[in-house]
Amino acid sequence: MISIARSASLSQPHPYPGRLITVEGIDGSGKSTQLLLLDRWLTSRGYPVRFTEWNSSRLVRRAMKRGKKKDLLTPTTFSLLHAVDFADRLTYQIVPPLKAGMIVLADRYVYTAFSRDVARGVHPAWVRSVYSFAPRPDLALYFRVPIEVSLDRLLAGRTKLKYHEAGMDVGLSTDPVDSFRMFQSRVLEIYDQLAEEFGLRVVDATADIPSQQKIVRRLVRDTLRRYEGKRATGSADGA
Repeated sequence: MISIARSASLSQPHPYPGRLITVEGIDGSGKSTQLLLLDRWLTSRGYPVRFTEWNSSRLVRRAMKRGKKKDLLTPTTFSLLHAVDFADRLTYQIVPPLKAGMIVLADRYVYTAFSRDVARGVHPAWVRSVYSFAPRPDLALYFRVPIEVSLDRLLAGRTKLKYHEAGMDVGLSTDPVDSFRMFQSRVLEIYDQLAEEFGLRVVDATADIPSQQKIVRRLVRDTLRRYEGKRATGSADGA
C-alpha cells in the first residue's frame, strides 16, 4: 500500500458530545440491514439517534443522477460530486446532531470514497485531501464479505447489477458480473488496508444476521460507555 499521510481530523477524536458510528463494506455486505437494526435497538432504549446515508444530499442528487444516466462522470468528477454530497451532509445532518449530543449513524463514510474512488483510479492522496475536514468516527464498523457472497445476495434480490456498483464505468469488462467481480475485488482489497490503518472494527458479514447484530451491539455498548447523552427513562436494557 502507498504510504499516505493521514489527515489530522481522522487522527484525533472529534470535540462534540455526541457519538458518530459508521458502517462500511462492499455492495451486498449487509451493512445497511445491520445499521437499521442498530437504529431500532438504540431508539427503543431511549437514545437520541440521527440516521444519514451516502449520496443522499439534495444539493447534488440531480447532477449525480444526470451524470450517471448519460455516463458523463469521469472518476475525478464522480469523486468530487460525492465529496460535495458528503460536505453537505456533514454540515447539516452530522455535525449539528453531534453538537446536540445525539448518536449519529452513518451508512457509509469517508472510507467509501477512500476505497471506491481509488479503485476507479483516482490518486489516494488526492482523495484524502478532499475529505481532510471529516471528523473521526467514534466507531467505524467494516462488514467484510467475499465477492461471491455479495454477488449472490445482490442477484437474489434483483435481475441485474447496477451499472456503477459493477464498475462498468471503469471499463474492466463488458460483462456486468465479471466487471463486478474485478471492481469490487479492488474495493475489497483497499477496505482491508483501510481497516488496518484506521482501526475499522471488522465484522464477519457471512454470519447470520442475529449473530452479527449481537457483535454490533457489544461494540456499540463499549463506545457508549462514557456517553452522557439524554436517554428516556424506563427504557429496556436488554441485549
